[in-house]
Amino acid sequence: MDTFNKDEPNSPFHTPFPSLQDCPAAQRALDYYLKPGVSDEQEHRFFDVNRNIKGEEALVHACDLLRCAAATAHESANRLQGSNRDLAFSVVHMIDLAKVMLDRSLDGYPAR
Repeated sequence: MDTFNKDEPNSPFHTPFPSLQDCPAAQRALDYYLKPGVSDEQEHRFFDVNRNIKGEEALVHACDLLRCAAATAHESANRLQGSNRDLAFSVVHMIDLAKVMLDRSLDGYPAR
């Protein structure tokens, strides 16, 4: 079993900054940047869009989601007062603007 003296300059633990010796955060940073990756990790998403969905279908679904978000924000705003109510209605307004933009982009598709 190899043992290293921490004071030896050639040991893997030698650092000109003694305060960093045996520092877990420093070791994690070195491991993160210097250790080779074992394998490429697959990104696991909680929610993912079906890759086979057509552009028009995605836009229609986005419009439906915005409509639901606007209804939720509108109901919430109706239960508030003062600046909180104003803030909630500004969210409704931004959602409505986004929905208008999506509706405009759907105009480019032929009617079914």
